[in-house]
Amino acid sequence: MGTRIFAAGLATETNTFSPIPTDRRSFEDDFYFPAGTLPVDRLSSCGALNALHERAASDQLTVIQGLYAATAPSAAVRADAYASLRDQLLDDLRAAMPVQAVLLDLHGAMVAQGCDDCEGDLLARVRAIVGTRAETGVVIGVALDPHCHLTDAMLENADLMTMFKEYPHTDVLPRGRDLVDMVLRTLHGTLRPRLSRFDCRMIGLYHTSRQPMRGFVNRLIALEGTDNVVSISVAHGFPWADVPDIGTQVLVITNDDVSGGERLARRLGTELSTLRGHTSEPFVDAEAAADLAAQLAQEPGLLVIGDCADNPGAGAPGDSTHLLRAFIDRGVPRVAAGIIWDPGAVSLASRAGVGATLDLRIGGKVAATSGVPLDLRVTVLSVDDSAWQSFAGASQPVGTVVALRAGELTLLVGSVRTQCYDAGVFGRAGVNLRACKVVLVKSMQHFHAAFAPLAHRVVYTSTPGTHPFDLRSIPYQRVRRPLWPLDA
Repeated sequence: MGTRIFAAGLATETNTFSPIPTDRRSFEDDFYFPAGTLPVDRLSSCGALNALHERAASDQLTVIQGLYAATAPSAAVRADAYASLRDQLLDDLRAAMPVQAVLLDLHGAMVAQGCDDCEGDLLARVRAIVGTRAETGVVIGVALDPHCHLTDAMLENADLMTMFKEYPHTDVLPRGRDLVDMVLRTLHGTLRPRLSRFDCRMIGLYHTSRQPMRGFVNRLIALEGTDNVVSISVAHGFPWADVPDIGTQVLVITNDDVSGGERLARRLGTELSTLRGHTSEPFVDAEAAADLAAQLAQEPGLLVIGDCADNPGAGAPGDSTHLLRAFIDRGVPRVAAGIIWDPGAVSLASRAGVGATLDLRIGGKVAATSGVPLDLRVTVLSVDDSAWQSFAGASQPVGTVVALRAGELTLLVGSVRTQCYDAGVFGRAGVNLRACKVVLVKSMQHFHAAFAPLAHRVVYTSTPGTHPFDLRSIPYQRVRRPLWPLDA
């Protein structure tokens, strides 16, 4: 019957400062597929499972698919929601036994009420079901987002881990393939994985689309496959979680070479520490961004602005108006912006219909950091009840998106809270970005892959939001210290 492998996923990225509650319905509304129901056209969202299916026939694998559930970043998951989803996944595993391996598509930064380390808790329970590898030979492999908290419990209970190397995360499937390959090699006895990590004791952002991180990641890739080095990952960490284990770490997997792995992890972690403060684009405030937009509006080319602190991909509402109001005040021409989260405005515009003109209050609703709502007379340009975005080969539905025009502003307003990472979402709404001077996207970095090729210049902004970029201003209470830049 071949090698039996159980695969499942449970993922979210928790911003403990987010105003957006997270309950079970959050998962059920976003990405929820009970055991055996995940359709083929959604596999690309799950790197490990997708890679398993690629190898199933050639390697005689029997893949048993358990629960796959995920939701957009938001506040700590309700205790009852986490417990019910976790236990559902564990029941699926029990029903699948016996298995030779367990592969989990996780995130690594899920926090629930009363549980700081959901992934560590889940992995400990999985290990209790399948037994230790020394006793049963069952291998546990985990695919993680680099914005994870790499904890003791995760390392103690998983045999193998991979993280996306790129930010924006354009390598979901390649890292899934790496994980599956390591798991199969371990099962066949040709790999004895040893995990070594180095804690850099720092928090930060690491844009691999620019130097020095581009060169650093290239060096990691070149080291893999040499001197018993099998895999190298950087856990960037997720700074907007007030939990003890936040921070940047380097993880090295070797083939039975603990001392070599520890030396390499320390060397790379120390090198990464010397780059701190230089690993992301500089951020400007709303006023400076608006001044620049007004200035560049008279020059050729498109200015792309990331509304980074209002990024739903890190737990923000996606409805702040600070930048848009600054653009209006300066009369910046031909501005397109999206995707603004405002289900009420979407409902009213949809009911009015394409071509209608109406007075509409947009944005500025969810949190104190959202700003003042925009009261605009808008014309409805389009209504798409089945809008979608594509990222890293995966298509994600985003509910209803309406395109609205108000003077020099063209706004994409959505019913589903999501960051904007696909330039095509504007085109599908009838908005020609090449006819615009400025495009404002509710995203921190994932927009870069799709929008940078269109841009004459890309600017990152830090406005009031649920994840400020002056990390020293975050009101941490529970993180382990010392931690740069909180401590010199």
